[in-house]
Amino acid sequence: MARVASGLRFPSRPRAKKAQTDSEQRERRPLPLPLRLLATLCAFVFMVAFAVVLARLTLNPSPASEALTHTNLRPGDSLRAYLDQPALRDAVKQVGGNILLGVPFGVLVPVVAPRTRGLLKVLLLTAVVMLLVEFAQGALITGRAFDIDDVILNTSGALIGYLLLGRRMSRAVHARKVRKARA
Repeated sequence: MARVASGLRFPSRPRAKKAQTDSEQRERRPLPLPLRLLATLCAFVFMVAFAVVLARLTLNPSPASEALTHTNLRPGDSLRAYLDQPALRDAVKQVGGNILLGVPFGVLVPVVAPRTRGLLKVLLLTAVVMLLVEFAQGALITGRAFDIDDVILNTSGALIGYLLLGRRMSRAVHARKVRKARA
């Protein structure tokens, strides 16, 4: 149809498309395949670098501190000991260091392994890996001991990393499969 204004004819404006349904609005488009592959490769490289740093920090023997180490199976005991130290710097270094050690895990795992997306999956995988690291420390490394508080702090760090960045990065790299609604 054409509109008439002052004797002139103008073509009609196209009508706006129907509003998208809720599921169409929520659907996120992934990055193009080459960018997804590059992002996954970069995340894998960072994950390997993280594993090397983790091993160097946690699995180096410390014969000088052999007499000072003890196994801690009671959550909170080491945290209280850290916080009771007169030097605040040492407590911040211990607690903050353990939290920061988990952050890269929470950011990179959902990108490298898309099946581990989701808060509970990331937390469970992080807890298992950190438990294995602590078991190795306690059983194999001189001057190191198993500490459940380290596992809790590392897992908390992974939670922070996942919530701040990992979830968004994973969604950008890997598209969620759209489920068809049942009729």
